[in-house]
Amino acid sequence: VQLQESGPGLVKPSQTLSLTCTVSGGSISTNYYYWNWSRQPPGKGLEWIGYIANSRSTYYSPSLKSRTSISWDTSNNHFSLQLSSVTPEDTAVYYCAKELLGVADSWGQGTQVTVSS
Repeated sequence: VQLQESGPGLVKPSQTLSLTCTVSGGSISTNYYYWNWSRQPPGKGLEWIGYIANSRSTYYSPSLKSRTSISWDTSNNHFSLQLSSVTPEDTAVYYCAKELLGVADSWGQGTQVTVSS
């Protein structure tokens, strides 16, 4: 399975960040897969954002829950991240990943998102 992130590289403060992760080589609706988003701000460690499971259930990091929404589109085999009311502190490289049995075994290459006016 291969994953590829896409979306705007620059977002203005207070706007909504929207990213898509396109999945190839496998179906997004396969049982037992969890589709995750994470990010790495400059000079910091990896931060988990949330996931969507094949049952369409979602779970988000408590620190980001109020601003986060993850959805999927089975017809186009992709899943998406929306993060609202962004600030410069949301500047990071954003990654999508497939998780199976607690292990994130496939990752996208990451996409840089900068929040700036």
